[in-house]
Amino acid sequence: MKVGLKWIVSFSMIALVAFGGLFWSPITDFPNTGEFLSEDKIVGADVAWVLSAAGLVLLMTPGLSFFYGGMVGRKNVISTMLQSFIALGVISLLWVVVGFSLSFGDSLGFDINGEHYGIIGNPLSYPFFSRVGVLPHKAMASTIPFVLFALFQMKFAVITPALITGSFAERVRFISYLLFMVLFSIFIYAPLCHMVWHPDGLLNKYFGVKDFAGGTVVHMSAGFAALAGALVLGNRKNPHHEPSNISYVLLGTGMLWFGWFGFNAGSALSANATAAVAFGTTTIASASAMMTWIFFDRINGRSVSALGACIGAVVGLVAITPGCGFVSIPESLFIGFIAAIVSNLMVNWKALKKIDDTLDVFACHGVGGIMGMILTAIFAHGENASLLHGGVEVFAHHMMALLLVSIFAFFGSLLLYKITDSIITLRVSEESEDKGLDLSQHEESLKW
Repeated sequence: MKVGLKWIVSFSMIALVAFGGLFWSPITDFPNTGEFLSEDKIVGADVAWVLSAAGLVLLMTPGLSFFYGGMVGRKNVISTMLQSFIALGVISLLWVVVGFSLSFGDSLGFDINGEHYGIIGNPLSYPFFSRVGVLPHKAMASTIPFVLFALFQMKFAVITPALITGSFAERVRFISYLLFMVLFSIFIYAPLCHMVWHPDGLLNKYFGVKDFAGGTVVHMSAGFAALAGALVLGNRKNPHHEPSNISYVLLGTGMLWFGWFGFNAGSALSANATAAVAFGTTTIASASAMMTWIFFDRINGRSVSALGACIGAVVGLVAITPGCGFVSIPESLFIGFIAAIVSNLMVNWKALKKIDDTLDVFACHGVGGIMGMILTAIFAHGENASLLHGGVEVFAHHMMALLLVSIFAFFGSLLLYKITDSIITLRVSEESEDKGLDLSQHEESLKW
């Protein structure tokens, strides 16, 4: 088999990263700058919970691979599952080298009236996890080791580009996808993560955006990137296929639902009452959305299907994510209900069906994230915290931020796809598409 230059460059980059790790300064060599608290501030219960939550969130990426893999045609199952699974390797390394610095490093941005508003983190803040040690960070994680906070956040960075893959499944070149994943994480995910979750981030500090666990940072960014990807790669030659294995979809949904407790409740970063509320709202919103989806399908003349139940459950999980720690369990019932109806309408909207978003990523994750952001701005508890609690200005700021994030994620991703395509062609050949990506990209095939 001929080895192209792109593969030699890729291997050289991983070799450079590996040897770079040998020569980087150890995490203990940093001055006391006042950012960190003493080790005695660590709370053991919080450490235990966030360690568990990080493991749960990691499980979501293999869960997503089953969820997507069962939906595609038989000759593309392995390639689709690998596109999710490989993110555990690519993004984990990228996160250690520069991703965490870009997302949570010292804010680079602008000042207004003496206040600093960050757009992205300084890449030299924590390269190779330097200064990411066992001490708690005063502003970001005051009761757990900073390294645990960094690793917990890494799992969110891993699953975000994996979510996008459902939109261009069955027609993307693997090496091109790897390049796009890296570019997306650096130029779309990291700035959004910093602006929403860093104490000095623009969307957090100025707009007051409430995103407890990633509705904006994860699901909206992935949803709009998915829409852009479907447009850039174009429709498949044969857009109609039968899902290869519904049992995979059921398994993947169960793993996602289970892992989502870490995703949402873990984002409290503490074993406290807020984590318990987020745990409850997460599962009730998902249950509500699942039941709403199948009944809404039925009253519209469609069958009650296992696939529909699974999609509905995931839509509920997506929609509750930004508000899971801010709303009550009864309100989460409504959030799951209304999000399921809106996403269901989008999945079956004829105009959107003309765009070959293979697994309806935008209609489920993008629209689910949008609904979650809007409903959080309506229902979030606290004085002046949302529209229903006197926060008219907060609601208006959320709507402005919604527009800004949508534009940034969609057009930014569109540009990154174009750049990727100019370096390494994104779409496989017609012959490879007919053959299936399992064989044409990986020389593997299902045996069942």
